[in-house]
Amino acid sequence: MDISAIELQVKILPSTPGVYQYFDKDGGILYIGKAKNLKKRVASYFTKNHDSARLRILVRKIAIIKHIVVTTESDALLLENTLIKKHQPRYNILLKDDKSYPWICIKNERFPRVFSTRRMIKDGSEYFGPYTSGKVLGAVKTLIRELYPIRTCNYDLSKQNIDAGKYKLCLEYHLKNCKAPCEGYELESEYMQHITAIRSILKGNFKDALKSFTKKMTVHAEAMEFEQAQFYKNKIEALQNYQEKSTVVNPRITNVDVFSIESDESFAYVNFMQVHHGAIVRSHTTEIKKKLEETDAEILELAVVEFRNRFKSLSREVYLPFPVAVAEGLKVTIPQLGDKKKLVDLSLRNAKYSRQERFKQIKIVDPERHTKRMLAQIQKDLRLPQLPVHMECFDNSNIQGTNPVAACVVFKNAKPSKKDYRKFNIKTVEGPDDFASMEEVVYRRYKRLLEEEEPLPQLIILDGGKGQLSSGLKALEQLGIRGQVTIVGIAKRLEEIYYPDDSYPLYLDKKSESLKVIQHMRNEAHRFGITFHRQKRSKAALETELDSIPGIGEKTAISLLKHFRSVSRIKQATKQELVEVVGNSKAQKIIDFYKQ
Repeated sequence: MDISAIELQVKILPSTPGVYQYFDKDGGILYIGKAKNLKKRVASYFTKNHDSARLRILVRKIAIIKHIVVTTESDALLLENTLIKKHQPRYNILLKDDKSYPWICIKNERFPRVFSTRRMIKDGSEYFGPYTSGKVLGAVKTLIRELYPIRTCNYDLSKQNIDAGKYKLCLEYHLKNCKAPCEGYELESEYMQHITAIRSILKGNFKDALKSFTKKMTVHAEAMEFEQAQFYKNKIEALQNYQEKSTVVNPRITNVDVFSIESDESFAYVNFMQVHHGAIVRSHTTEIKKKLEETDAEILELAVVEFRNRFKSLSREVYLPFPVAVAEGLKVTIPQLGDKKKLVDLSLRNAKYSRQERFKQIKIVDPERHTKRMLAQIQKDLRLPQLPVHMECFDNSNIQGTNPVAACVVFKNAKPSKKDYRKFNIKTVEGPDDFASMEEVVYRRYKRLLEEEEPLPQLIILDGGKGQLSSGLKALEQLGIRGQVTIVGIAKRLEEIYYPDDSYPLYLDKKSESLKVIQHMRNEAHRFGITFHRQKRSKAALETELDSIPGIGEKTAISLLKHFRSVSRIKQATKQELVEVVGNSKAQKIIDFYKQ
């Protein structure tokens, strides 16, 4: 279908909320999206110049456009999520989760059982969860068993079966884990009180259970029934111990969902937390692969709908780091301070932690992917036109203007390439002039690369602020390569990054990987330069002292240093020890020199 046919399809679209679907010429579904204004949104695909290569490919493949009109934008959001899960288009992000998480089920039956399951059966039973951590699930089940004597058998405890004496007492009764409703030893009303309390705990409400156990403990203690009082005290301690393991927040914050997102060039990490009765009862983070360079807002929009559906959330309020479209009737709060803001920050820390953990895994399993991701992040953070596969950093070293030297370290694929490191003696500058020294070494370095027809780096970093950057720019201008290579200066005080012709520096996040790589380069250049400077000073000091001895030449001085290792040992050596190395005549000259 030619472009005129596409234009016609766009023109007849309504200017109302809805969902649009893109198909290729063979009828295969490519992409599903939602819009507040269908015509305006779909038209933008064909009238804009897209930066994303994948988006340009998608647009070229579109042959058929279909749409579904809905009443509101929130309806469009819900429908979009449903259709994406159903059709799984190639160019849509998918919040897949291959795991089948377990739930805790309160079975719809007489004397209900409470057990974990991965299957949800619509028979009127209640399900709580799902639990993304097996450890948490185990702790909840253990807590319930410790607090309430409920049955674990799967018998049909109908009144007729119990009255007929169909079942016999089992070991659980003798261990006092069950009160034997199968033999009629426990009334259904008493058993259901336990179920009501369990239901409340599974919803995150510990207050009622604690109050009930405390009251019973007090009654028994006042009646001098200390064994029974201790029995309920143990239950209170078990409940408090479990409650302490839940992250407790402000008790006035009840029944809310918290979302946050951390992303890079290729992936996003969305964290979802549920808060019930002042405690975090669930925290779950999912990795999402980007398909069309989706924004954080677009991904979070989809995640809010998907997670709330997946975890059967009934909360009527969500805390988010920034506004996004949500289902109608759901209150959105963007906290700025206080306990609510701390919750969003905690969610973000969980998302960042998952991202870091994923990076560690990738670094071990797929180092090439890790490197590409890191370089892409540096390119994005520093606004570079090219991927910085080859980076170089310069640093000057001198003490009170003596023995001025400079160092150039080379990083390839974000790692040191030590065989390419270069050190420079400053030749044309007298005195401690960092700016002139920087200009000299940058000029010499890239004049050499140009003469040898070696590739230039994608990024040059100068240790220093605006002054050093100006000096480096002068050198590049003299060589006629200004603009061909990105050059920046990094000032140590606040780690400001300066760009040519920009009076305002760039400040990177102190914890960002990009800044860590730059700092690594700067520190490596400083180390390499200082080491060279010390070697030069030491050599100069040795040469000055030994060369001052009449009749002792360079070869003799080298022989002495090889044998004695230092000038101080030469001074302390006896004549006989010196004779064994340089002979009697020269040994006497050395003795006479140091006696003066």
